[in-house]
Amino acid sequence: MALPNPGMTIDPERTALVITDPQNDFLSPNGVTWGVVGESVTENKTVENIERLLKAAKQKGIPVFISPHYYYPTDHGWQFEGALETLMHNIGMFDRRGALSLDGFKGSGADWLEGYKPYIEDGKTVVTSPHKVYGPESNDLVLQLRKRGIDKVILGGMSANLCVEAHMRELLEQGFEVTVVKDATAAAKVEEGDGYQTALVNFRYLANTVWTTAQAVEAITQSR
Repeated sequence: MALPNPGMTIDPERTALVITDPQNDFLSPNGVTWGVVGESVTENKTVENIERLLKAAKQKGIPVFISPHYYYPTDHGWQFEGALETLMHNIGMFDRRGALSLDGFKGSGADWLEGYKPYIEDGKTVVTSPHKVYGPESNDLVLQLRKRGIDKVILGGMSANLCVEAHMRELLEQGFEVTVVKDATAAAKVEEGDGYQTALVNFRYLANTVWTTAQAVEAITQSR
């Protein structure tokens, strides 16, 4: 038996585009995770598709929110971590020199992919405080959305089975309608399995609907 597809209608005044971790360490061939995520990013055309979403949202006036992942030197003092947290800290993923410092930030693994900067640094995009594990429970994304009267979210970014899925789950629990754009994300392929394929199943089980980038762009463009 196939699952129902409730769908989601875009109301530009109540809908936001949320992108998680559009950063070099995930999306650049020079990023520290490219060896495990690069194949999935390339297959899905993730870099290009995230930019298509950003461009469409900006053209339509739909607000854009970025939920980034940063680690500061003090975060390396954690006394216990999960498997991926341990790996991220070991490889210096998303490292910054401090919460109040941009020294060494430009072009680093924590920085935005260069092609996204015109969209993110336009003075209108909301960059939330960083999430520290996977979901938005530890940052101000939900507050920022609520303060703008937003209750519908188009969700993409990195990576599929970690931050994207965790954001989807928490936003659903917080009462938002959530559409996941399945080819505007990607995930690691490791010995234990393909994170992207795992996430696709849960996206379909949980989200209000799952779109391709083409479907999302069309829905954004035609919204009123």
